[in-house]
Amino acid sequence: MHRISCMRAWNVFRLSTLLLLAGCATKADVARNIANDQAALPPNTVALSQMMRELSAQPGFTDQLLNYLNKGGKNGAYLTPKLFDTLRQMILGKDWTGLDRFPGWTIHHVTQTVDVGSRLIKTDDQPYDVAAGVNIGPYNLHQSQTESLDAPSDRPGFQADITPLLAGVTHGDGPDPKIAPMHSESARLAEVMNRLSLNGYRDTAPFTVTLQQNTAHTPQELVQALVATGHTVTVANARYFANFGHFHYNGKDVEMPFFLDSQLLVPRDHWWQKKHRLLIPVAHAEYEWIINGPKINANVAFYFGIDGRAEFRTNDEQNQPWVMGHHAHEYHDADAVEVTRLTGNMLRAYAYLHAAHAQLPFGGYYTLGVCQDVVNAIEFKMTGKTTLFPSTAQTELFHDQPDAEITKLMEAVPKDTGGTPPDPARIFGSLPTTDYASLTVPGLRDDVQRSYDAWQNGTLDRRVVLTGEQMTILGIVAATGLVLWVLRRRRSANR
Repeated sequence: MHRISCMRAWNVFRLSTLLLLAGCATKADVARNIANDQAALPPNTVALSQMMRELSAQPGFTDQLLNYLNKGGKNGAYLTPKLFDTLRQMILGKDWTGLDRFPGWTIHHVTQTVDVGSRLIKTDDQPYDVAAGVNIGPYNLHQSQTESLDAPSDRPGFQADITPLLAGVTHGDGPDPKIAPMHSESARLAEVMNRLSLNGYRDTAPFTVTLQQNTAHTPQELVQALVATGHTVTVANARYFANFGHFHYNGKDVEMPFFLDSQLLVPRDHWWQKKHRLLIPVAHAEYEWIINGPKINANVAFYFGIDGRAEFRTNDEQNQPWVMGHHAHEYHDADAVEVTRLTGNMLRAYAYLHAAHAQLPFGGYYTLGVCQDVVNAIEFKMTGKTTLFPSTAQTELFHDQPDAEITKLMEAVPKDTGGTPPDPARIFGSLPTTDYASLTVPGLRDDVQRSYDAWQNGTLDRRVVLTGEQMTILGIVAATGLVLWVLRRRRSANR
């Protein structure tokens, strides 16, 4: 009998071991999935891990790369001291699988590092200069001016900002062949829309734009004037994978997504396998004005970037193909006018917020939101829902600007920094395509398709992640229970 029990125990032990080995989503499993899906990479593209595997041994290269990671406004993520340290450790430790899914944290975990990093960074006590914080070109905030759009723009053409680094690596992207030729008109139009948005900001002098017989005092009136003069205006709610590197290696694009833990679990093939986390690349989101007509052809974007600027911008650098691109919504006519009105009001609201909180590091990026927050807020006004993740703005700060409508919209956007799991609709809505088989990140296509199908049929599971507050509460409960148990044992012993 004893021998039979031992044999059963040994068999259970062996089976448990096999199940454990089959069920664990180890780094080897992740590496294998990535290696088996290299076809997802677009042509002329290499992964960050491949570049670093080949170059990390070169003296000084890792530090040089890290120094460039926060350049530009479209990155979608900036590296806090903790994230910098994590990335450096992965490179120095040759953790290539970790690098392929960097950092793989929940947004709550990222927020904790942002809070710590913000306290460590010293900021100037200089007052906010709105003329320096918003690109208004040659225009003046304290002098009444009128700009005619009947004459061609005198702004210079596209100029690439490309920096050579070590060993065949460059930082920066060249021109988009479709829209860079419009750079001169796009640059002037962005400056004009920024200046119009600042009409009514404190003691700003009035600024007027004319186009044929039409006069505009606001960005939305400018859109109306463009339509009235035979121009087609499309405003797109656009999503991309955020490129937090903008590197090229030996003439090839370097794929550098920033992964977040969605808190969703990818379904398994078999019951004995363990479900694994759905890690998704963070998105970059923006509104884009696509203008075609008899006088003006331009492409302008608006977003709140890691440069701390919430403004209209030119949008004509070449996106690397792996970031893809998707218009979740397109607006025309009255809807295009309304989105433009809300965007101009957002710009003015952020000017007030920057003035009220000039001490915030990174220009308030993350604390006042990321690129998704503004797009989410306007999407909510236009459609009644939000389909982007994550949103990080501390919306109580928006009471420090006078536009109650903007405050209300920002308060309606779901908050992700506290650890509450996001709606799956926002996870899948953030992806820059609805054709998940075409995703350009190795190992991601199968995970997303499985997870999406499970969501549609009601079997998608979440991963339980406890926040710091919840851990504290559980700790208090556990400690209280332990004390009560000890007291009870002592009383029983004394009887």
